[in-house]
Parts: sequence; C-alpha cells; structure tokens
Amino acid sequence: MSRIGKLPIVIPAGVTVSVQDNVVTVKGPKGTLTQDVNPNITVEVEGNQCVVSRPDDEKQNRAMHGLYRSLINNMVIGVSEGYKKTLELVGVGYRASNTGQILELSLGYTHITYLGLPAEIKVETKSERNQNPIIILESADKQLIGQVCAKIRSFRKPEPYKGKGIKFAGEVIRRKAGKSAGKGK
Repeated sequence: MSRIGKLPIVIPAGVTVSVQDNVVTVKGPKGTLTQDVNPNITVEVEGNQCVVSRPDDEKQNRAMHGLYRSLINNMVIGVSEGYKKTLELVGVGYRASNTGQILELSLGYTHITYLGLPAEIKVETKSERNQNPIIILESADKQLIGQVCAKIRSFRKPEPYKGKGIKFAGEVIRRKAGKSAGKGK
C-alpha cells in the first residue's frame, strides 16, 4: 500500500470537498479548485476526512494513488491557508514593480520584461533602499503559483559566479571560484 496514498486527508472547518463524475471540487475561504481524477482511483468523503483508494496493486494504479492524494491535499491546504512564494532579485539595477496583474521586471537587459499574471495570483512587489527587490506571490493553487515562479525565475536564473539573478528567498546559490589570476612559471 502507498504510504502517502493511504493517509486520510483531514478537511478543516469551512472547507467542503465534493466528488462527482471523477471530478473533485474543493471549496474554501480562499477560493474553489477542481481536479479530474482517473476513473481507477476512488475518492470518498467520510465526515471530516477524505479517503483515496485504488482497486489493485497494478503499477499504474499504485503511482496514481499517492499522486491524487497529494493533489487533493494540496487543494485543501490551498483553499484554507493558501500558498505564498517570495522571489528576490539579486543584481545591480535589477528592479520589479507591478501594475495590477502585470509584472514589470528590469533585469539588466536592453528592454524591460513584462509578464501578465493570472487572476488567481495576488502579486506584491517591495523595493527598499539598500535591499534587494522582492516579489511576493500568493494563491490557493500550488501548481499555478509554482509554474508562475518558474517562469519569472527563467528570465534570469541565478549564476554561480556572482550570484546575480532571480532566486527564491532563503535559497542558497552554490558558488564557484573564478579564473585563477597569474601564469604558472
């Protein structure tokens, strides 16, 4: 049995989980999320718990058992607490600002990079003196917020020599030594 898949999902107060035609819908104070579930996997709501089960130990069913349990658990956490990611811009002249759902990034290129964000994501930018600019993203959808963070990070990944680029707050960049100065003999 899958160690992750067999764990029941505890549904907190204020959150409702409903299953209809292999579609799981989770409603809570932070929004509503839906997920299609493979017909082989059964999802049952029992009181304040949600249980995911599989018909047999076939390899495909074992793989999907833990996957769907994790996806539904992430949806429950998302609509009750929400997810928050913080990105930090490290580099001279790197700036970030937002106008509504449009993120404006100045990353040392000859042009300014604009990124339109989905309506489900709440964005906030902070630029304080003598500190790196910060982008704060909040959403109920873990997959969507991770995908948007990866897209923003792809504009300028942190490089290993000076550590410049867009990184997650608290992330440690593995550094390399530069070229050795001077010749041999």
